[in-house]
Amino acid sequence: MRNTLGKQERLKSKKLIEKLYSEGNSVKTFPLRMMYVQTKHTSDFPCQVGVSVAKRNFKKAPDRNRLKRLMRETYRLQKQIVYNNLEEPYVFMISYIGRDEINYEELYLKMEKLLTLFINKTKNTADENIQP
Repeated sequence: MRNTLGKQERLKSKKLIEKLYSEGNSVKTFPLRMMYVQTKHTSDFPCQVGVSVAKRNFKKAPDRNRLKRLMRETYRLQKQIVYNNLEEPYVFMISYIGRDEINYEELYLKMEKLLTLFINKTKNTADENIQP
């Protein structure tokens, strides 16, 4: 698998984003929160991802853009955690909910923890749905 994050892997559809925030579940590892929903999407990839940083917490656009860039990069390098464990297509949005900026190494570790929590939670709900 190539470590890229192309156009087809990014969440851009307004309808899917609305569905995500109205019907989705969440997983949190401070300072990151992932909203996710299992749904069909137009991409050939198992999941589509978006990132966001609140303007309320980071007033200056360069600060928000830097955090979003770091979040996309840490996801891009670790997306095989998700891709190797999903059977159904998912859509998710990763939000930075902290008020202070953290460095790349910490963000990398938090992203890894968040993705493994997501996989564990989705596997648990899938197991519950199978059992009578």
